[in-house]
Amino acid sequence: MRILLWHVHGGWTDAFVRGDHDYLFPTDAQRGPWGLGRGGRDWPATAVEVDHEDLRDAEVDLVLLQRLEEFELAERLLGRRLGRDMPAIFLEHNTPKPDAAATRHPLADRDEITLVHVTHFNELMWDNGRAPTVVIEHGIPDPGHRYTGSIERMAVVVNEPVRRWRVTGTDLLPRFAGAGGIDAFGMGVDALPEALAAHDGSIRAVGDLRPDLLREALPQRRLYLHLPRWTSLGLSLLEAMHLGMPVVALQATEAARAVPPGAGFLSTNVNELVAAARLLLEDPDAAVSLGAVARQAAIERYGLARFLRDWDTLLEDIEEHHRRTRRRVPTEAAVGTTYGRSSDADRNGL
Repeated sequence: MRILLWHVHGGWTDAFVRGDHDYLFPTDAQRGPWGLGRGGRDWPATAVEVDHEDLRDAEVDLVLLQRLEEFELAERLLGRRLGRDMPAIFLEHNTPKPDAAATRHPLADRDEITLVHVTHFNELMWDNGRAPTVVIEHGIPDPGHRYTGSIERMAVVVNEPVRRWRVTGTDLLPRFAGAGGIDAFGMGVDALPEALAAHDGSIRAVGDLRPDLLREALPQRRLYLHLPRWTSLGLSLLEAMHLGMPVVALQATEAARAVPPGAGFLSTNVNELVAAARLLLEDPDAAVSLGAVARQAAIERYGLARFLRDWDTLLEDIEEHHRRTRRRVPTEAAVGTTYGRSSDADRNGL
């Protein structure tokens, strides 16, 4: 298939474009959020850039949307109505806001667009109305087992931790610093030490590293710290697990599903988690053992092959339904659908 999508979530797209399709990324003169193209990413040759002005004549089989503004833009550039003249999918990356359980999704009243959630928790918490919903869990390319844990510090990856504060659990970092040093990676982490008054090096800003450098730096730290209260499941957590890192995490949103027993420590009791972090910092053998379980779990549930297979199944279903109906995916065929190993994992109690 020839799939039109915008470069929005680089980590997710990095996995998606490794499938067997052609991926068209719009460009414009500004190279801003609506015309970024590939954005300099090292993606396969099947990920190609197409100028806005050329899209009307381009062969496009399906549009994958990730922002509400893309509806109007795509229909204007293509000259076709999404969900009716052309099949379309809306990929929802986020947890609902502002209300956890009562926020109605903007697509809740549209049954001609399939709404794809990246976690079961997100699908559960959004009020999806009559929109057909599908869950396709994350998948990432395996970076390989790289864990050494040679640096006796905790690693945390978070973007804009000062602005997002309680949402990302930034306020909890000083409590964990009582157990040992913390190295922070991501956009905007340079402001962390001052915001937390941590001038003694207990909380250190490493910076926003390139993905290849991050994969080298993370597994040198003894453990991965995951503290978001209300965000979708971070790809950095899954990558840390792939790398072989043990996890200490708040038992919130999808974390309990992603981190199985034996892969680390999960709790809503912060004191328990601080104690667990201290234990792993002091016991490198235990950290290695838990990290091995974390890696195996990540490979089994969040592997790239499963992810691409799930997407192929959905894309084929939508293309076939659109061909037959020329309008939409029947709601009764798609609502509550789960792809991949999710059902197997449920039966296994993970």
